[in-house]
Amino acid sequence: MKSALLFLALPCLASLPGFSATLEVTIKDAKGAAVEDAVVWAMPKPGPAPVRRQGAAVGQKDKTFIPFVTVVQTGTAVQFPNRDPIRHHVYSFSPPKVFEIKLYAGTPVAPIVFDKPGEVVLGCNIHDHMLAYIYVVDTPYFAKTGKEGGARLESLPAGDYELLMWHFAQAAPAASQAVRLRGEESASAGFAVTLGPFPLRTAPK
Repeated sequence: MKSALLFLALPCLASLPGFSATLEVTIKDAKGAAVEDAVVWAMPKPGPAPVRRQGAAVGQKDKTFIPFVTVVQTGTAVQFPNRDPIRHHVYSFSPPKVFEIKLYAGTPVAPIVFDKPGEVVLGCNIHDHMLAYIYVVDTPYFAKTGKEGGARLESLPAGDYELLMWHFAQAAPAASQAVRLRGEESASAGFAVTLGPFPLRTAPK
């Protein structure tokens, strides 16, 4: 009887936070070099992902957006603090979120809510060289690669996932991957992506 009860309890235990899985993802370009600022995310299969939104911010300093790439879950409110001694005019014409914050200093009272998934390109109507990206995903299981091309997705419940990636300079979308995770498992995956020219990120000299 005790053995039967333990068997029935195992699926429940696997879903607890202490039994969550970790997924290490590596992104490389066509030449095998590490790719920084790539976004990776895991979509549970089947069914919707849980909502675990956290606030985010994209600041402006030295006429530059910081960070250059931000990833958030759908429905996240993002602040745009201006830390320069001059005013900026932040905008986007991207279909997932069209908006503008007209000439301002400091931090706007109301953040911008990003309510649709996809790529949002940011610009400044005063400083044409200013550029940044917000990528919106329908899951809380996401990360961004560092200089070594690695990203870690943590606290994933055991189950099946579709693993996807995006990079602002990708020549074409990378094919998604099917991943199956077990409780307390540390798994790994990788993508190879062909990159095109990188956009200008600083003021021209």
